[in-house]
Amino acid sequence: MATTLLPKTVYPILTNRPSIPSAHFTTKPPFFSPLDLSPCTKRPSVQTNAKKKNPWLDPFDDGEDPNMEYGSLFTDGKQEEDPRPPDNPDNPYGFLKFPMGFAVELASLPLKIRGDVRRCCCVISGGVYENLLFFPAIQLIKDRYPGVQVDVLASERGKQTYELNKNVRWANAYDPDDEWPEPAEYTDMVGLLKSRYYDMVLSTKLAGLGHAAFLFMTTARDRVSYIYPNVNAAGAGLLLSETFTADSMNLSEGGYNMYHQMVDWLGRPFRSVPRHSVGPLRVSISRKLKKVVAEKYRTAGAEKGKYIVIHGIESDSKASMQSRGDTDSLLPIQVWAEIAKDIRGFKPLLVIPHEKERENVEEVVGDDASIVFITTPGQLAALINDSAGVIATNTAAIQLAGAREKPSIGLFCSKQKGKLFVPNPEEKKCAIVSSKTGKLRDVEVEAVKQAMQIFDMSFALV
Repeated sequence: MATTLLPKTVYPILTNRPSIPSAHFTTKPPFFSPLDLSPCTKRPSVQTNAKKKNPWLDPFDDGEDPNMEYGSLFTDGKQEEDPRPPDNPDNPYGFLKFPMGFAVELASLPLKIRGDVRRCCCVISGGVYENLLFFPAIQLIKDRYPGVQVDVLASERGKQTYELNKNVRWANAYDPDDEWPEPAEYTDMVGLLKSRYYDMVLSTKLAGLGHAAFLFMTTARDRVSYIYPNVNAAGAGLLLSETFTADSMNLSEGGYNMYHQMVDWLGRPFRSVPRHSVGPLRVSISRKLKKVVAEKYRTAGAEKGKYIVIHGIESDSKASMQSRGDTDSLLPIQVWAEIAKDIRGFKPLLVIPHEKERENVEEVVGDDASIVFITTPGQLAALINDSAGVIATNTAAIQLAGAREKPSIGLFCSKQKGKLFVPNPEEKKCAIVSSKTGKLRDVEVEAVKQAMQIFDMSFALV
């Protein structure tokens, strides 16, 4: 008895064998989808020039089969938000302890066919500045995958940034840049990430074989990371599903758009889902935070809406919130004193990152100077939110001013740095003042004085 052979497309998940050419059939049999068991005449919508997948995984894999045909279930559109009810806090057992979005019968279908992401973990390298610039990418993930739960792994300083982000569920303190982590801490974090059943893990740390192994052990379906632009990346692609070669050894040198490769990949179009564009940087501030900061600046003698925040005083404190891509981004207090004298109509409020700087500031500026001690990005954002504007060097303050739509003056060591870290300054109400010598301490105070007109214009519009 002759046996009829069926093409590969009948079993798109169960086999990887090559398709049998249609010439082998005298009459092409109707296609029945294994998902809905109904005849399917839909033509494939996959482009034939699809991007080649990671060559480390399979050198003979040219991407998705252009002749692949799917049924109607879990094939198109975005994922739906999770209908599972929340755990009952009054019941010690709760509901069934399957991971959210995980149904035993159907989990593999939407995850395999449509690429749904129910849980995502972002491993962010760097401090406050780098984590702050990743906020638009997190918003993009939430828009692209409705109902996704986003967790973050960052350094202790970077974790503080996420009190400004309502899209993040959990933020864990773990420094991915530590080259020699404690074995107990390392294995504990691997176990923690593995037990959360992530569908996708993103990493902005430049990965070699070691960091790629860390991501691989999370057992996430999609393991996406930047890799070194040199020989240090050898072997990392074997353990990652998607890689981006960094433009340089220091990713932060890319400025405001330092994550452009990852953002472009996250927003890529998929069948009927169009390309998602990344939005502007936005932060949310809690009422409790506003109340605490209001008490601080009132104690310093300032009133809401009648002071200018000055940030970027030279200090060796980690609370200065500098970018790793611009090390020359702090000014001596003597230069700030000259700038503060030229402020008219508003009270200059100097932000110090450590209490040891208070005595130096009072000695140079005067005992009547308004000084506030701020160490966290949340408090700095609340302080800027109640201000009339900001004068800052290339610290997190200049980005927070744009996020809260406050007029600002940014002091940079060069025009190139200004363009990288504050693109489209007119839209962000930011005036860029750059040094002509390439050193920030040589910035012209007279140029800063002329740029202060931006505060008068904004005040008049209000």
